Amino acid sequence: MKSIYDVIRRPLITEKAAIQKDAQHTVCFEVHRDATKPEIKKAVEALFDTKVEGVRVARVHGKVKRQGRYSGQRPDWKKAWVVLKKDQKMIEFFEQA
Repeated sequence: MKSIYDVIRRPLITEKAAIQKDAQHTVCFEVHRDATKPEIKKAVEALFDTKVEGVRVARVHGKVKRQGRYSGQRPDWKKAWVVLKKDQKMIEFFEQA
């Protein structure tokens, strides 16, 4: 990986991610398919200026979608759950104005 912006694609804002953020001090990201756990950890620490305790990853297979009689497949992607250390401030994606 060349840049931290190549590793982390976008944050995943879902109901499950919001529950884990409050309960387990965990943030969820969509990451590059070839990104490794040390690269993800280094990218989050550099981008958000926090300390990371651990990283869990999962490969998500793309769904098969149909348009009439034609079928295609969405691309595979990778999801990462980043556990922040307890003394670190939580990453907020939507700050209140």
